[in-house]
Amino acid sequence: MFGQIRRDPGNGATGYPPTKHRPCPACDGVALTAGFGGPMSEPMLSPGSQAPDFEAPDQTGRPRTLTELTADGPIVLYFYPRDFTPVCTAEACLFRDAGAELAEAGARVVGVSADSPESHARFATRHGLSFPLLSDPDGRLQSLYQARMLLGLMARRVTYVISRDRRIVGGVHSELSAARHLEAVRRLLGERVPARP
Repeated sequence: MFGQIRRDPGNGATGYPPTKHRPCPACDGVALTAGFGGPMSEPMLSPGSQAPDFEAPDQTGRPRTLTELTADGPIVLYFYPRDFTPVCTAEACLFRDAGAELAEAGARVVGVSADSPESHARFATRHGLSFPLLSDPDGRLQSLYQARMLLGLMARRVTYVISRDRRIVGGVHSELSAARHLEAVRRLLGERVPARP
């Protein structure tokens, strides 16, 4: 359940096979399975609650909204601190490599950080990312989704699964473990409730 994901003690006992990550130079040496480090203390949006709508430009400069992004099915909305940093790069590459698996489950990935569309375009090109990367320079989306660090300095590493009817299925917060986000997404997609009519 969602609460179990949020309070995962970091022992790796997820029931899933080890996460496979296609090597890329920027990620070499990055620990993909670092422990969470204890229970999550900061709040997150609650399962079943309405996901806040938004509009933000992607790496092509195209405005994207939650309504549009969920029109064809659930999305994996993940917040990360910065393009090109080691754990952020590892996380993006994990979601890239799991793209076919997530698409088979009916889900698409959407990333969010404070970086500009131009930075996102370079990041996506360098690492072969085909999913939207949204620019949130003022942290508005981070605040809406409770993905803002204390004092508002940067984004927390938070991932949500959002259903087609724009409700929160569940989420995970882990600053040091990129793999934990993908493992949680797999579990949440398996548990998600059908969209409401």
